[in-house]
Amino acid sequence: MATAATNPKQQAHELIERISAAQASAVVTLITSMLDPVDRAIANAPFEDEEIGEEETRAVAASKAWLAEHPGEGISHEELLAEFGLAPEDLQP
Repeated sequence: MATAATNPKQQAHELIERISAAQASAVVTLITSMLDPVDRAIANAPFEDEEIGEEETRAVAASKAWLAEHPGEGISHEELLAEFGLAPEDLQP
C-alpha cells in the first residue's frame, strides 16, 4: 500500500474494491456531487443569505396565527404538490 499513500487516486481505487455495492452507490453519489458545480455551489452557500425583515417576520406570525385560529383549513404540502401534478416522492433526490 506504499504506492497508495503517495497516490490518492490509487488509494481511492483500492478502497472502492473493498466496499459493498450499496456503499459504492453512496460513493458514486458523493463523487458526482463533488464534481457538479451546481451541487458544490449549493453545498457551499450560506444558510441564509439575507436578513429576514420585519415585514416578513410579521407575515409569518400572521399566517401562523391564522392557522391556529382555523385548524384544518390550511393547505397541506401534499395538496399543494398535487396542484402541480407532483407527489412528495418527486422531490427526493
